[in-house]
Amino acid sequence: MRPLFWLATALIPAVMAEDGLDGWLRYAPLPDKIAKCYAKSIPSQVTVLGATDGLPLASAVKELKLGLKGILGKEVDISDEGCMGGETPSILLSTLENYVSVCGDLDDPPELDEDGFYFNTKDGNVVILGSNERATLYGTFEYLSRLAQARFEPVEYVDNPEANIRWGNHWDNMDYTTSTHGSIERGYAGVSIFFKDNKIRDDLSRVEQYARLLSSIRINAIVINNVNANPITLTDENLAGVGRIADLFRPYGVQVALSLNFASPVELGDLDTFDPLDEDVVRWWDGMVDKIYGVVPDLAGFLNKANSEGQPGPLTYNRTLAEGANLMARPAARHGGIFMFRAFVYDHHLDHRDWYNDRANAAVDFFKHHDGEFEDNVVVQIKYGPIDFQVREPPSTLFANLRHTPVAVELQVTQEYLGQQNHLFYLTPLWRDILDFDLRVDGEESYVRDVVSGKRFGHKLGGYAAVINVGMDRNWLGSHLAMSNLYAYGRIAWDSSSDSVDVVEDWTRLTFGLDRGVIDTVAEMSMLSWPMYENYTGNLGVQTLTDILHTHYGPNPASQDNNGWGQWTRANRYSIGMDRTVWNGTGYAGQYPAEVAERFEHIETTPDNLLLWFHHVPYTHVLKSGKTVIQHFYDAHYDGAEAAQTLVPMWESLKGRFDDERYEHMLHRLVYQAGHAIVWRDAVNYFYHNLSGIEDEAGRVGSHPWRIEVEDMELDGYERVAVTPPSTASRFYAVEAAANATVATATATLGFPAGTYRLAVNYYDLPDGQASYEVFINGEEVAAWEGDYDLYLGNTKSEFLDGHSAARRWLGEVTIAEGDELKIVGRPDGIERAPLDYVVFLPEGVVD
Repeated sequence: MRPLFWLATALIPAVMAEDGLDGWLRYAPLPDKIAKCYAKSIPSQVTVLGATDGLPLASAVKELKLGLKGILGKEVDISDEGCMGGETPSILLSTLENYVSVCGDLDDPPELDEDGFYFNTKDGNVVILGSNERATLYGTFEYLSRLAQARFEPVEYVDNPEANIRWGNHWDNMDYTTSTHGSIERGYAGVSIFFKDNKIRDDLSRVEQYARLLSSIRINAIVINNVNANPITLTDENLAGVGRIADLFRPYGVQVALSLNFASPVELGDLDTFDPLDEDVVRWWDGMVDKIYGVVPDLAGFLNKANSEGQPGPLTYNRTLAEGANLMARPAARHGGIFMFRAFVYDHHLDHRDWYNDRANAAVDFFKHHDGEFEDNVVVQIKYGPIDFQVREPPSTLFANLRHTPVAVELQVTQEYLGQQNHLFYLTPLWRDILDFDLRVDGEESYVRDVVSGKRFGHKLGGYAAVINVGMDRNWLGSHLAMSNLYAYGRIAWDSSSDSVDVVEDWTRLTFGLDRGVIDTVAEMSMLSWPMYENYTGNLGVQTLTDILHTHYGPNPASQDNNGWGQWTRANRYSIGMDRTVWNGTGYAGQYPAEVAERFEHIETTPDNLLLWFHHVPYTHVLKSGKTVIQHFYDAHYDGAEAAQTLVPMWESLKGRFDDERYEHMLHRLVYQAGHAIVWRDAVNYFYHNLSGIEDEAGRVGSHPWRIEVEDMELDGYERVAVTPPSTASRFYAVEAAANATVATATATLGFPAGTYRLAVNYYDLPDGQASYEVFINGEEVAAWEGDYDLYLGNTKSEFLDGHSAARRWLGEVTIAEGDELKIVGRPDGIERAPLDYVVFLPEGVVD
């Protein structure tokens, strides 16, 4: 039972500007009527047993005082003496061990696993007993979360984690300039909170706040540097800085871990080899690991990416992956550390002409025959799908093929291929889809969630790792709504059965308040986001049709094929899809246990949403829905783009229900997404329409009666230019100002019937320039804008006219008559030469 969620908007307190820095730990005041009703029932006495400054119990007291003051306006007294059962109701915080030591055995002691806690709010007291100090802190955050959501009903329960590895991975680089992806690889919210100019930041004030957020969702360790690790992280100066970072995480029970570069003995030391069987190399790593633990004695362990995408590793010396992992795992084990070894090992120079080559096979090919050869503290970290964080993949077959080695599933909070935080994408349903998959090992229930937790094969270690990549933006991930994914990751890693809707509703209450309308709307938008994005980017299991050779952001279906990266669709004029069958294809389907393999081996038993992942079929193949593959593509992309248009009015319905700052910030992104979804729709549909030569039964693809192509207008100072890929421009061409032009114009006579229309312009928004534009009807200015999306959208930027820079500006309503003159004036700035694609006049109810 969750009372009080029926509250009318009138009970919501006055809104104040917020920037997102507090995330879901706002501790915002409850409405006065609720606070006055329930504040008296909350004990004013807090007893904490065994707290030490700088450790989690002390942080629990700090959070409790802060939270009760913020949520209920309640001050509390703190004592370090007392047990349950006293005359005065109290809030008691302790580890179970401390409590038994001070107060004696419990009549019915709770069974607590590592990091688990006992929680009891019955009988007027609040009792939080943890298996360790951070578990007690977890229980304290749980209590404050309940209060912030107006959940005052008495409860008693034990909450144990499903898995003991609940890590975050940062892909932060030591410097700002040398990485191809900036300070944070696949980061879209500013620069690193940890590093600057090849050193640890002097100002680490953001780290403590981040530690609070992670602890509140029960993340117990964080890898602070990129898997493409820079050896200089291990210099004396930088290790001292790592120690400073660990000191800030420690009070919140979050341990620090480090990514290691396999070639460090050569790059950082004075050796001429990094052969894992060389005695000098073994001694070097032994000494280095001891040195690291000398600085950070409670280091969680290490992460390594070896022999993939140019990274060094044991295969360089014809040594096995197990020999490489064990080299660094053995000294880590002496200190109680875990060694996370990524299964992301593959050849990115595959011969695409070979029908039987398949990057998806790599994980099993590289790791299966080493099962059981790894040290006990080695955990193989496996991406959830066999390729690379796509919008839909089947679970990696490696989960079913490592029975004697603990594993962890690697997820992404950062939306690398999934809209890069400019597109709303609530990830929990996707994660649940993977975790709830039954691999049927030996014909028995073998859910991925039970494999990664260690339950299925009886491992003590196992769990979760997620690429998070927060940045210095005040709202951490660039988008306020994207923070639901970080919150949800913690919930899923603790309890994989967490319901997707419940999670996002809890997050919304904590982030935006108790207004039922806000909760319902954000949940509806969030649950719509995955199927919507899948529809307009890539469906039927074909992968996300983004540009894999450049930014991983905008549409470019052609980039998938005819290269060595192995994210192929095998699209040609007649057919599409990877044949991963055993009888005729790459054999990937056969890497699954027999029951699953048999299902995916045959088209008839393969679900349509994975058809093109496992089978190569004609565009005219009829799906179980009764549609052909190509018609499904056309329809799905139109459906997805149309769904994206609904996000804006849904969000606009929330105006005034919370602060304007966050409302306006998200409105800008959702309006952008509505436009970019149309860019996606057209680019993908144009590409496959041109490739297959098959018409859209509905006659939509290539037919846009409400558009005016700017290259067909009368141009002065503008010149027609080709766009690459061509499908990312309407009719494949755009215009941009001549190199020496200071002003360029495009003019046309309107042929639309008289009426009121919604005006929009598709153009290209490049970095390092903010061109300005004006739109005139019969000489009267009706709209103006600047090409400034690059200033506040966090996606990886492109300097070219393409699907990454393509954007739509919605310019409001205009009233026109047939024969009116349309004129657009563009003023270049920097490399942005005021590029334009088309103008659209939309009648009411038309999506274009």
